[in-house]
Amino acid sequence: MPGEKEPYRTCKSKRFISKIMFVSISKIMFVSAIARPIIDEQGNVLFDEKLGIFPFTNEEAAKRNSKNRTKGTMETKLIQNITQNITRDCMLTKMLLVFKAKWPAFASKDIFIQQDNAKPHIKPDDSEFLAVARADGFNFQLVCQPANSPDINVNDLGFFRAIQSLKDQKPATDVAELLKNVHEVEAYFEYPPHKINHVFLTLRGCYHEILKAKGDTNYTIPHMNKKSSK
Repeated sequence: MPGEKEPYRTCKSKRFISKIMFVSISKIMFVSAIARPIIDEQGNVLFDEKLGIFPFTNEEAAKRNSKNRTKGTMETKLIQNITQNITRDCMLTKMLLVFKAKWPAFASKDIFIQQDNAKPHIKPDDSEFLAVARADGFNFQLVCQPANSPDINVNDLGFFRAIQSLKDQKPATDVAELLKNVHEVEAYFEYPPHKINHVFLTLRGCYHEILKAKGDTNYTIPHMNKKSSK
């Protein structure tokens, strides 16, 4: 109600990485990387912010025959236990390579990657990460999201909820089809950059509210006229 004090909000335990839940099939864990898009005054998108979405899956050969496939057919399987080694491998062999390929030539190569404090995430001073992050003229740096700050993750702030609803509009019968819906169709790569820019404007508003609250999270997410904001 107007004038009523907002309830104190905190994040859930960070012992486990947040999951995008697809109830009809399973729980699939993704790492999603987005940056704020670069849009000129005429509304032309100079840089598409969607750097990539990386599922934690692998390909395994079927061990026996079934009515759906023969023995030996390659199937997409979920990685059930995510460890730091698996996270590091995804970061070094997939994410950083994609970032370097997609990063615009006119933008600064000093890039900060924000992550939460989940145990499977690698540490900012990880030696293997630093060796790759500082190659090819880039300077990638890992920074951890402040504890108990639910609105500082731009994916959780709006992007994941948006692609979740888009994913639900396209039925899937197995993991491979679900990944295709998320990764290749409108659930991710066709999501409008202008809407992602609105999420970043909300993020900026949350930073302002946190500063006014002197670091507290007991604030209201501000309503903004995002269509006219820069």
